[in-house]
Amino acid sequence: MTQADFSARSALFVPAANARALAKSTQLPADTLIFDLEDSAAPTEKAAARENLRQHLAAPRSTARHVVRINSLTTPEGTEDLLMARGARVDAILLPKVEKAGELAELSQALEQTDAPPELAIWAMVETPKGILNAGALAAMQLAYRLEALVVGPNDIVAATNLRPSAGRAELVPWLAQIVLAAKAAEILVLDGVYNDFRDRAGFEAECTQGRAMGFDGKTLIHPDQIEPANLAFGPTADELAQAQEIVAAFADPANAGRGVIRLGGRMVELLHLKKAQRLLRQKSL
Repeated sequence: MTQADFSARSALFVPAANARALAKSTQLPADTLIFDLEDSAAPTEKAAARENLRQHLAAPRSTARHVVRINSLTTPEGTEDLLMARGARVDAILLPKVEKAGELAELSQALEQTDAPPELAIWAMVETPKGILNAGALAAMQLAYRLEALVVGPNDIVAATNLRPSAGRAELVPWLAQIVLAAKAAEILVLDGVYNDFRDRAGFEAECTQGRAMGFDGKTLIHPDQIEPANLAFGPTADELAQAQEIVAAFADPANAGRGVIRLGGRMVELLHLKKAQRLLRQKSL
């Protein structure tokens, strides 16, 4: 697994049952749009939501990464969701409430059986105690269709564990850190969970700052107003870009040809810093 070259600062959940939300999504500056066929669609709405999304994805799309959260493959809806998403040639399929590596293998095998395009990726939601305990095994899975991201589901984690998070999520942070560690070890993306009060911009920004400090690559969102602050919080700062450019330029200097470690601005810089700088600059250019 290798870390993605695209940016995933903001990932907005778009309810497929809401035609207005689908139409509006094409004009939004989110890095990723997660079209939801699971929690946001009531049982009686799922078939209509799937058809809404099928029609929406057949029209011209925005430049955002397109991901579909399907229902569990243990349900008839999940199979139909998968077939629709595969036919629509989305970028990734998000599987909810993943607890065991076998669930990811099952999804990958189902994609193989439907001759899904090889570039189609898998995203996995980690939102249960078992999922957190098994996060390392999930992230390390070697699949025919690559696992590209782990996505935190904090509302389900809180409900399943009877936690009562206070401001700042101190009670939840140890749980989240295990998911981040698993993703970083496997060099895949990891996205922080949603912030429920979309009217509380200050609280949302504080949680974005915390998530960035913890190592999250971006944040899932429930409202378009959260896109801009998420992009700012998880995007590179001017100083980070300047440092990255300086590192790339230094290693490109013929005087440093073939060196694995160089001195730059009073500190030692290694090839791992060069790779990180190159990835940051690639993402910035997208």
